[in-house]
Amino acid sequence: MSKKLVTPTIFVVFGITGDLSRGKLVPALFDLYLKNRLPGHFQVVGFSRRDLSETEFRTYISEILEYKIGTANKTAMLEFVKHFSYIKGLFEDQGAYLRLEQHLRDLDETIFHVCTNKLFYLSTPPSLYETILGNISESGLTVPCSDDTGWTRVLVEKPFGTDIENARRLDVLLGKLFKEVQVFRIDHYLAKETLQNILAFRFSNAIFEPLWNNEYIEKVEINILERDTVENRGSFYDGMGALKDVGQNHLLQMLSLVAMERPEMVFPETVRAARTEVLKHLIPISESDALTATVRGQYEGYQEALRLPGSQTETFFSLFAYVNSKRWKGVPFMLTSGKGLNEDRVDIRIYFKDNDPASFLPKQYLTQERNQLTFTIKPEEKISILFWVKIPGFETKIEPKRLTFTYHDAGEMVVIPDAYERVLYDCFVGDHTLFASTQEIEAQWNFIEGILRAWKNTPLHIYKKGSKPEDIAQMAQVASAAR
Repeated sequence: MSKKLVTPTIFVVFGITGDLSRGKLVPALFDLYLKNRLPGHFQVVGFSRRDLSETEFRTYISEILEYKIGTANKTAMLEFVKHFSYIKGLFEDQGAYLRLEQHLRDLDETIFHVCTNKLFYLSTPPSLYETILGNISESGLTVPCSDDTGWTRVLVEKPFGTDIENARRLDVLLGKLFKEVQVFRIDHYLAKETLQNILAFRFSNAIFEPLWNNEYIEKVEINILERDTVENRGSFYDGMGALKDVGQNHLLQMLSLVAMERPEMVFPETVRAARTEVLKHLIPISESDALTATVRGQYEGYQEALRLPGSQTETFFSLFAYVNSKRWKGVPFMLTSGKGLNEDRVDIRIYFKDNDPASFLPKQYLTQERNQLTFTIKPEEKISILFWVKIPGFETKIEPKRLTFTYHDAGEMVVIPDAYERVLYDCFVGDHTLFASTQEIEAQWNFIEGILRAWKNTPLHIYKKGSKPEDIAQMAQVASAAR
């Protein structure tokens, strides 16, 4: 049963004219509106430096929706944009926040006639978080209502911080403004339907959980692979790199879902605590191990396209992570991500061991992968199992077959919510399950920081656009051996 918000809610979006709002946030809000999953009475207040009147701003929102989804719901679209208003201001201008505070007070007094819920969304680069949060504090925007009728919450995008020290400073600042229950740190991959299915698949099917350990699992591969390059993200990406961009958050969160222990009860706090335990027990990668346990690369033409000669920013990485626990001792988790590769693919592949070499199978098959369970997020959300069967006939020959489940094959009109729809809805209703905790962020940065330090003395390998990840790794191994 879905929850419904009764108290009117104001959703303030800092950086509403940016790429994230255009591509994800505004379409997700409209989808929630069509599905009746937004608060019954709401207002979206955009905050950005662009010089727009309220009419121009609403036209801008309409154009985003028309570009993304067409004009099939024109009437609903016109009603939806009436809920939008706009404050022009620079993120560093304290006066703009005071105007925003006055605007929110006017909405409370003249439209809603009640102290509303306030949700602040930082749809900006992480480098601006400290400035925005500091000005929010100085302007009194987070001061609660005197009658406690409305809550105040904040949504921050990944990556949370630019390094461990910056992440800690942000946490301290957030702690001064909000309680932990008010803070929602987005990792939208956790809201992907297939990733949510990992826990249901493990803990609801008795045939898998007994095998979910180092006795039966040989290795786990977690991949975020992209054909696209980073030219459209410019200097922001160069200041970040692939490891911080998706390794510190998406890939480690995916690892924690695979490796976590079963919580006694499925509550937000117990699920997040179980993920944290995995992340805290990742074995650090030392500088001496970095040469063999990690690979970092940059696609050919990156420096020229971004006009950044000599840049050492990685657009590709691969590393082996190990969890120091009884369940996972000795099992390698191979994390790989890159841009400018040969395919678009996001998945988790779990390889099971062949525990009986003297089994029924002929010797020529013993070196092949036995069974494989795959959770695919992209290009299509699905779960598949690879298993081996005998080919009909007089001889004992086997072949691989896949058993696959996708929602599109279920014979039902199933609509999978976009990850941002789920993120926004859960924030509105106050469910933290799909959001990273302070402890998770700290543990993720602790693991990544060691690798970043080791990479200061680890070579950057240049690869051709369209390369396969395994070819880049092999090239790096050859180069390392030659040294």
